[in-house]
Amino acid sequence: MLEEQRNTLAPDDWTNAALAAIAEGGTGRVAVEALARELGTTKGSFYWHFKNRDALVEAALARWEETDAREIDERAAGISDPRERLRDLFAAAFGNPGAGRIEASLLADGRRPAVAATLGRVTARRLEATAEMFSQLGFGLKAAHSRALVAYSAYLGLFAVGQADPNAVRERGAALGEFVEELLDLLTRV
Repeated sequence: MLEEQRNTLAPDDWTNAALAAIAEGGTGRVAVEALARELGTTKGSFYWHFKNRDALVEAALARWEETDAREIDERAAGISDPRERLRDLFAAAFGNPGAGRIEASLLADGRRPAVAATLGRVTARRLEATAEMFSQLGFGLKAAHSRALVAYSAYLGLFAVGQADPNAVRERGAALGEFVEELLDLLTRV
């Protein structure tokens, strides 16, 4: 039976379960026994794929980082107009408050070295990609980076508000499109 479980559960299954746990309560919520129960398997299956819990957390962080980079690249690749790319990026980021649960949990865990390093790389990449879009709209380097920082701060702020008062974000769900347009207009004014 154990051999059968090893063959049916892949490292991705454990990584996905770890990401779900991180979304629910940060990296501290990644517990091998609890994940094994959720996956309907044993700890032995876990150790077949991972050396220890830290290796699983690192794999989950790497998956989150890779997925984030791929999604930004894929979204941007299909839109030639930089203003439309910004609108699409903002709409994707702000339009799905539930998607930020992993990030919000990781921000709370930001003092852990592996988490801090991953957050640093993801943040730098997001800021650079956003600043590039502002630059393509004709803003100078300093202005493009400042506007990217404001946009990213608004993004993180929305998730902070959502954590403090989930109803505040949920109730305004229909107005998020207006929020995106207002933010885009504000940040693209010359």
